[in-house]
Amino acid sequence: MAIPIIDNWQRYFDDPHEGLGSSYERIVLNLKLMEICQRFGISSVIETPSFGFTGLSGINSMQMAIDGKAVTLEDHDFQRIELIRKTWSELKYPLNINLNTDYSKLPYPDDGFDLAWNFSALWFVKDLSQFLSELSRITKSAILICVPNTDGFGYKMQMKQISPKQRQMIHPENIKPERIIGNMIKLKWSLCEFEYIDCPPWFDIGTSKEEFLARLLPWKKKAENSDPNVLSKQALQPQRKQPVSILNLYNGSNPEFSGQMLRYSWFEKTAPNWIKKYWAHHRYLLFCKRHL
Repeated sequence: MAIPIIDNWQRYFDDPHEGLGSSYERIVLNLKLMEICQRFGISSVIETPSFGFTGLSGINSMQMAIDGKAVTLEDHDFQRIELIRKTWSELKYPLNINLNTDYSKLPYPDDGFDLAWNFSALWFVKDLSQFLSELSRITKSAILICVPNTDGFGYKMQMKQISPKQRQMIHPENIKPERIIGNMIKLKWSLCEFEYIDCPPWFDIGTSKEEFLARLLPWKKKAENSDPNVLSKQALQPQRKQPVSILNLYNGSNPEFSGQMLRYSWFEKTAPNWIKKYWAHHRYLLFCKRHL
């Protein structure tokens, strides 16, 4: 999902079923974060803003906490903060989470964190230059910024469908890579990596992959002796034993979760960049502090 779920984010706290798309996304993101942590010797992390895409809010950095990193989150919604804190507490992972209404100031000491990052979250930053200046000040080693792939078919389709009310609540200009890169170079950071990420073999359709696949398989219907309305309803509401959620990995109920999601990574590993340009769901920018 390229566009943030402004209106119905609460529902995932009642039912954490994220489906195949978001689950795959979280696993490939975890792999990149673990690689960065090892490369830079990361021990402290801030994710700000922490809200920005579909699925259960506030758990993007949880694997790093499991791996022993000190994690801090920022969010601009008090209710969401309380629900995030409850989720982490139930899983017994340590978390520092703070309210930040517009991200113009980050109230932390200089070089207070080894890694700063966010995922599809710059929509909610009021002043991008000011935010990046603050992020630069509080970060010692590396900054990772993930943005929707604005060249992707999915992004373009979803932006056409966004309501005027939702459009007023976000800042799409903040996710343009050239703006981010220009600001970070002025702040004395080097662009170490700029790549596509989250490129599964399915289109970024903005709805559950299970529902999408069900709609693509009309040949399963036996219209001659069945009620098509009933079959359609069953297809759109598939039975499941448990929610498809990375929480099943974090709570220990499904230790094979990562491997199950990575079965779909063959496309991401083999597709050339000219295909990823239009198919990948996100891009990431990794900045390293320039040594003068």
